[in-house]
Amino acid sequence: MSQLPHWNLDSIYPGLDSREFANDLAALPLLVAQLETRLISDTEVPGWLVGVLETYQEALDTYETLMAYTNALLTVNTNDGKAMRALNKVEEASLELKGIHVKLLNVLSGRKEEVRKVLAEDQDLTKFRFVLEELLKEQEHTMSEAEEALAADLSRSGTDAWGRLQEAVSSNADCLWDSTTGERKTVIQLRALAFEADRAVREKAFRAELSVWKQHEIAFAYALNGVKGTTITLDRRRGYRDPLQRATMQARITDQVLEALIGTIENNLVVFRKYLRAKAHAFGMKKLAFYDLFAPMGTIDKRYSYDEARTFIIENFTRFHQPLGEFAALAFDEQWIDSEPRAGKVGGAYCTSFPLRKETRILANFDHSFDGVSTIAHELGHAYHDKVTSGLPALLRHYPMTLAETASIFSQFIIFQGALQDADTPMQVALIESFLQDATQTCVDILSRFKFEREVFAQRVQGDLMAGQFSSAMLDAQKASYGDALDEHALHPYMWAVKGHYYSSEVPFYNFPYAFGQLFGLGVYRAYERNPEGFGGRYDELLLRTGQDMAPAVTASIGCDITSESFWQESIDVIAAYTERFCRLVGYVGE
Repeated sequence: MSQLPHWNLDSIYPGLDSREFANDLAALPLLVAQLETRLISDTEVPGWLVGVLETYQEALDTYETLMAYTNALLTVNTNDGKAMRALNKVEEASLELKGIHVKLLNVLSGRKEEVRKVLAEDQDLTKFRFVLEELLKEQEHTMSEAEEALAADLSRSGTDAWGRLQEAVSSNADCLWDSTTGERKTVIQLRALAFEADRAVREKAFRAELSVWKQHEIAFAYALNGVKGTTITLDRRRGYRDPLQRATMQARITDQVLEALIGTIENNLVVFRKYLRAKAHAFGMKKLAFYDLFAPMGTIDKRYSYDEARTFIIENFTRFHQPLGEFAALAFDEQWIDSEPRAGKVGGAYCTSFPLRKETRILANFDHSFDGVSTIAHELGHAYHDKVTSGLPALLRHYPMTLAETASIFSQFIIFQGALQDADTPMQVALIESFLQDATQTCVDILSRFKFEREVFAQRVQGDLMAGQFSSAMLDAQKASYGDALDEHALHPYMWAVKGHYYSSEVPFYNFPYAFGQLFGLGVYRAYERNPEGFGGRYDELLLRTGQDMAPAVTASIGCDITSESFWQESIDVIAAYTERFCRLVGYVGE
């Protein structure tokens, strides 16, 4: 097959040495200085607030564009020293922007009655009411400027350092794989073998992986204690009830929404366990082990050329919503997608936005498989979301993690259904099993991670935990989530060492937004099925609003009540229907 395309970044900046890049980099500290001057001005509130918002948002757009560009260069060539130096310059220039955020919060709070009066009366400023009220709420959970500055400075040698330790050890730890040849494998390589068809290889890799984590468990335990301890201390100082309250505020949801989401998943664990039992049945086993969760099933013989992937995605997107199809065509035609795997390029996939240019770019590693097609569709969903919101000011564009996966999950589901239409039985098995595998990860495994983190925070208040306590808490969480559908003697006690998101103090409970995104995306699709007429316009309006209100208000605009378990149940029902179809395909007639 022909060489896969690389992205074209010329419309963002002609290069790191270009005048345009240098000008924007130089503009960032000037914008911060201008913002500081505006903050202390005694101008009347309407004009003062307009000036503050304009300057702050221009600084945000400039920083995000510079950061996205330098990071884009580095991720396609991790050995690019020039890009690394440029990235460091952007990070250095942004420090003052991050530092002035607390001052912005304090000044807004000091003039909040005046600000609220203007927001109620000035039509041009009313649109900022929600985000400014959110900033005022954040200020209530902010320490003094000196304390926040000290906390930010200490994080570099504290929680950030603990996170870097976990990342460094995880990426370099290895073990002997083949005593005959002396071949060694890193723990990253061992985890990748979970997708191997040969069960003996999967089990060997799993056992070897656990032995590696065991060797480093003390270092990971100290790191996790440091991160969680700091999180508890700072959240208490900032007046949060607990880290979960901060997480729900960041996600723009209420306790009621979280309880409805988690409660519905717990009430439907039988659905996911039935799928796992059916998969075990198909393999001729009584129960799956943890290392069988990603075992491939069925066959998808079709290999997609890049042009075939392009056509398939555009046709299926257009069938749902013509503007979505047109946007996908634009992204392909304008070389916005970097598709070729190559030395020095990072793995995985992501979408990044350049707000000053109102453009996006997608990094992928296309392997000509259906999964490769689905991944591009997923990232195009993110890109379309950014396109819909690109005309908004920065503060109205930033949506929470809970809503960030809406368009991507929806787009991926469109492609999944398109592929099913003409699939033979082996391909149906592979497609549906892959869908159920993903759903199980984002619901059941995420539930186990949520339970684990909640328990760790509860225990960490009393003091440091030993490695064995972390592993015990993880096993308890996995047993509660997977139940007897997995062999309890072949669970993964070291998932707390594997997952880097536990080692971030900035984003506690990083887990539940993934379950939210998966089920909300399916819920939106159910809304489309119930009332397809004119749905594309309502879909765009939903995406447009994701950064402008609390998640319950945003989702209500499309008829979805996320405060109710009945909404989440409809999403689970989609998964349940495919579970039943999967059971029929593999001949499973159990419970």
